[in-house]
Amino acid sequence: MQVTSLLSQQDEHNHADGEKCSSCGDHDHATQQLGVTILGLILIINSFIIEWFTVNGKTMADLSAGIGAIVLGWPIVLVAVKDLRRGNLTTNELVALAVLASFASGHYQEAGVVSFFMLLGQIIESRTAEGARLSIESLIKLTPTKARRIVGGKEEEVAVHELANGDVIRVRPGDNVAADGQIVSGEGSINQANITGESLPVDRKPGDPVFAGTINLTGVLEIKVTRAGTDSTLSRVRELILAAEKTKLPIMRIVDQYMSFYTPLVLVIGALVWAFTGELSRVIAVFIVACPCAFVLATPTAMVAALSAAARLGILIKNVADIELAAKINAFVFDKTGTLTTGKLAVSRLAPLSGTAPAELLRIAASAEQFSNHPTAKALTALALEAGVPLSDPKNFAETAGRGVKANVDGTVVLVGRAQWLKDNGVTGDILGSVDVNETEGYSLLFVARNGACIGWVGLQDETRHEAKEALHDLKEIGVRRVAMVSGDRQPVAARVAKDIGCEEVVAECLPQNKVEYVKAIRAKGYRVAVVGDGVNDAPALAAGDLGIAMGAAGSEVAIHSATIALMNNDLRRLPFLIRLSRMTRSVINQNFLFGIVFVIGGLVLAALSYINPIVAALMHVAGSLIVVFNSARLVRQGEELEPFQAGAPANPPSAGGASKHEAAGQLQPKLA
Repeated sequence: MQVTSLLSQQDEHNHADGEKCSSCGDHDHATQQLGVTILGLILIINSFIIEWFTVNGKTMADLSAGIGAIVLGWPIVLVAVKDLRRGNLTTNELVALAVLASFASGHYQEAGVVSFFMLLGQIIESRTAEGARLSIESLIKLTPTKARRIVGGKEEEVAVHELANGDVIRVRPGDNVAADGQIVSGEGSINQANITGESLPVDRKPGDPVFAGTINLTGVLEIKVTRAGTDSTLSRVRELILAAEKTKLPIMRIVDQYMSFYTPLVLVIGALVWAFTGELSRVIAVFIVACPCAFVLATPTAMVAALSAAARLGILIKNVADIELAAKINAFVFDKTGTLTTGKLAVSRLAPLSGTAPAELLRIAASAEQFSNHPTAKALTALALEAGVPLSDPKNFAETAGRGVKANVDGTVVLVGRAQWLKDNGVTGDILGSVDVNETEGYSLLFVARNGACIGWVGLQDETRHEAKEALHDLKEIGVRRVAMVSGDRQPVAARVAKDIGCEEVVAECLPQNKVEYVKAIRAKGYRVAVVGDGVNDAPALAAGDLGIAMGAAGSEVAIHSATIALMNNDLRRLPFLIRLSRMTRSVINQNFLFGIVFVIGGLVLAALSYINPIVAALMHVAGSLIVVFNSARLVRQGEELEPFQAGAPANPPSAGGASKHEAAGQLQPKLA
């Protein structure tokens, strides 16, 4: 049976929860179709049994075979009639003609067997198409229909569609989160694999975002709704999958275009075979093998498998043509902040003075800073938490905006801030004498004084993503000829980051329009360019490239809409995987097409020369479809070897005392100072 596009033939699912749909190929209709097929097969098998094991049972055998042929052939003829009424001439008519010709000539068993195998092929095709639909159905089911809203301190159960921004909902362990929001109280582990592709749960605490459809594994959470209903990240993901389904690869459009010419051509071939041989069975076999299911399935089955493999790793592709385009990309342009770096400050140097241990320097500085909301304070307390350094509660905490903090820690007066601010507060000595880094290279320096004496300094940087160097190396290994980093940051800062990750081409101090001009200049030299950014301030550059890839798109509406491909997490290793997947998809499609062409031409020759009969032709039809489906299915497992993305994985360890969370405070090595 003809399938011009496994995805486009399906009507869009917009029905409410629990509502049945009558137009799609799944739900009860698929079960009924399978039941009818099995019933017809039983009748055909029964006719053979009667014919083989009874005397003078031909009449009963023909009756059983005739009923079976009608049961099996009626759906095929009905589809062909509907096509003709709509003015469409497809390969469905070839199959219908073959079935009717067998039935009219009294070959009821042959008509039944042919109908069975053709229906079996249709079931295989519809099941394959259904695989593309399952992702959307699962997304619909992920969002609960009810939510526990807290009003006036009391919990009430309401429908999810009644939630509004600002509402506070309670999510118990094991519940799915009903809407995007921010945790206001409680801590728990969240399984958000369906949104970001992360295989491991992530820990969430007050202030952290959560997404609709994710699963709360532990803890009771109270969440303030920020996006509900169709505005949620889950709904955006669903819309992206639907958008991808409606698009076609260029090769698929070519197949659709020539299908209207194909059927008349086969009818002419069938007429010529009849004219030269006068054998109806040859004509029937020609019509059956001419049904190009293997050829038509070549592209959509590979596309479905590739989309599934990408979505499993958190790669959402808006237009399936991008699967083909990604294979041709030979240049990558990266934004720096938020893309190659995390966009967050992290401690990279601990430089204790006057015999102070690194762990003690960290403990004093983090204790004094822990009540501050400044990014440097958050970086210090985060490192102390990772290293297991116990903090003391600061007394008489006071913060001077943009300069530093002052607090009493364990009975001593502690100052943490800029060098000049320490001097203004009476700290003497050569505070800057031990500094061996340059702030112009992106370092933020904090100096720590206790009881009027400087006991060390702390260097902080925008940390580089731990997988960035590996990802860029892999891109070059697979043949990407040009990799560049374009940043609005200062030249020394950009140069340092580029050196850390092994990026040879760096352009710094760029405004958004400069990034666009740079991308256009590379494309003008003949490169196919992929632009990778965080999707917020890089939207113009993302749109300027052949391929726009938004990093960390989960929860970011701008990121989802500004790029053609959205990475729901920040793992840069997804990029070389995307290129490899694209190339393998193109290879599988070519293999499928080659097989489909050889299958149809070879089948036509064998049928015309009477080497195969209609039943063998029907068997070949099903076998050809299965070979294509199984060949495409190899793509589904691509990326399984990729190490799962772990949210919150530490970046490059601090080069001066930045211990990992597995290290005790006492293991912060003095030699790193």
